[in-house]
Amino acid sequence: MRRPPLPKLPSRLPVDGYILALVGTVALAALLPARGPAATVSEGAATGAVALLFFLYGARLSTREAMDGLRHWRLHLTVLACTFAVFPVLGLAARALVPQILPPTLYTGLLFLCLVPSTVQSSITFTSLARGNIAAAICAGSFSSLVGIVITPLLAGLVLHGNSGGFSAGSLVSIVCQLLLPFLAGQLLRRWVGNRLTRHRKALGYVDRGSILLVVYTAFSAGVVQGIWHQVSALRLLCLLGVEAVLLAVMLSVTWYGSKKLGFHRADRIAITFAGSKKSLAAGLPMASVLFGAQAGLAALPLMVFHQMQLMVCAVLAKRFAASAAPEPTVVVAGAAAGSVAAGDAAGDAEAVVSGARG
Repeated sequence: MRRPPLPKLPSRLPVDGYILALVGTVALAALLPARGPAATVSEGAATGAVALLFFLYGARLSTREAMDGLRHWRLHLTVLACTFAVFPVLGLAARALVPQILPPTLYTGLLFLCLVPSTVQSSITFTSLARGNIAAAICAGSFSSLVGIVITPLLAGLVLHGNSGGFSAGSLVSIVCQLLLPFLAGQLLRRWVGNRLTRHRKALGYVDRGSILLVVYTAFSAGVVQGIWHQVSALRLLCLLGVEAVLLAVMLSVTWYGSKKLGFHRADRIAITFAGSKKSLAAGLPMASVLFGAQAGLAALPLMVFHQMQLMVCAVLAKRFAASAAPEPTVVVAGAAAGSVAAGDAAGDAEAVVSGARG
């Protein structure tokens, strides 16, 4: 009797290389944290890097092309509701896990994770791989990024007040000065600098990622110097991993089955699932650095863990969707497909496409 072949392991694991760079940056901050004058220089550089990052986001984001997708408003409202309503409600419900399962510091980070906007680039990648509505994913991600610039700080002011998040009126002013104003300046100057930025988008991608790495190093250095990492044990980190796995599973179920109840067809449901269940590391880390100050490293940890988890799970899920898809042409939003490449590049999302999603 012939023995069945053993299953082959994938040649490449769906691990985001940028996450490895982030982990290395955290390790560097743990071993060689910035202290004294070096910390002052690092903080100043990080502040400038955040402002530059959001200026580039604004200069590259084509609002006109994103607005072409408004004719598919039900889909975009569904994604926004999942991102800025369902996620925060689940985050608030997780308050019941404090302090038995999650310490207050990690819970604050988990709650902040639930407030940040959705991803752009990886949502497009997974929607494309799963044969979903690519144009809808582009527009939904762009809308989420635009809305998140304003909504995330406002929600943080509402739900983080009273937690150990350190949110205050001063934090809101910092958000406006470091994030919103540079973003608006980029939008205003887009007609003069947009084409140049598009031509050099590869080089600017390194600027984006380098800026975020600088923010991470500064935040984690401040945490190491102040000793906040002694507040969290390995067991608590494992608990965080389990809680976030449940959170991701719930959101994937809500977006997939909820969109079916709302009457969306398969291609739209795929776009809603990937855009509505994800959170943006590129947008969240700079916001965390402004909102939490010295506590930013610990507050951003849940977002970093969730980011890698969502990439690995969605890579597998996208392949399953593609394998079960009927051989039909993908339905796209009229008028939005023409701007797909530009909108995707303009989104400024610093996430890498996971290797497992290229397959």
